[in-house]
Amino acid sequence: MRESIAKGTPAHPTSNALPTDGEQLLKLGRAHFRYEPYPIGMIRDIFDPDLYARLVDTFPPIDFFRFMQVHGDKWSLSEVNNPDLYHKFLRSSDEWHRLFKEVKSPGFIDQVLRALAQSKIELGLNASGAVGVLRKLRDSLLGRKSRNELRARFEFSMMSAAGGNILPHTDSPQKHITLVVSMVKPGEWDPSWGGGTDLMRPLDPSENFNHLNRYLDFDQVETLETMPYEPNQCVIFVKTFNSLHAVQPMRGPREVMRRTLTVNIEST
Repeated sequence: MRESIAKGTPAHPTSNALPTDGEQLLKLGRAHFRYEPYPIGMIRDIFDPDLYARLVDTFPPIDFFRFMQVHGDKWSLSEVNNPDLYHKFLRSSDEWHRLFKEVKSPGFIDQVLRALAQSKIELGLNASGAVGVLRKLRDSLLGRKSRNELRARFEFSMMSAAGGNILPHTDSPQKHITLVVSMVKPGEWDPSWGGGTDLMRPLDPSENFNHLNRYLDFDQVETLETMPYEPNQCVIFVKTFNSLHAVQPMRGPREVMRRTLTVNIEST
């Protein structure tokens, strides 16, 4: 029987140790992956414990966030949503600003791609986003702008434990990789509230090819595995035609927030 990666056991054992210079904040070489029905990984202890505790303690206040009720309920603070407050907050915190600079550094995307490649997940990309001469030539002949530059985008997110959710989706086509890091203190979150990330597939096989990211309802899918919402862990998604996932409506107190840090690697 295939064991669950949510329990810390890789579906296919891999050795992911990456060389570090002692300065890397995100420990990307600790990932274990499940490969069916699409690649999804788990990194436990993504941060050193002391740093993680400081990041959780200094997570941005809710009044900095923008409430968004599109395909679910969440609060967002990012380069796009409340950018002035976003940059103001980053300037106010040495740890968060250092993490932001790491994610935005020239080598970060290559580090993520190397971590994936060591788990046999090769996307044919590099940090410059090169995807091949023929595609560039085709785009040039058709008068199109080649969308082959990659960037890493860094976002703070929150959802209320009372009903907060994200509908089943596969992520937008321009996304290639998403890292979702839990921001919660040990013992702060009751697992009975839910909040885990569900790996799903559609009940109707005709819905399976979903590269363009049609959102589905919860009654249209079945859950294959739930990766629980736990401290100091990172879930890594690779965008595919069937990378269907969601957060089901939670059942906790309204004042408690499911806090996460999301890093997207996407085409510009």
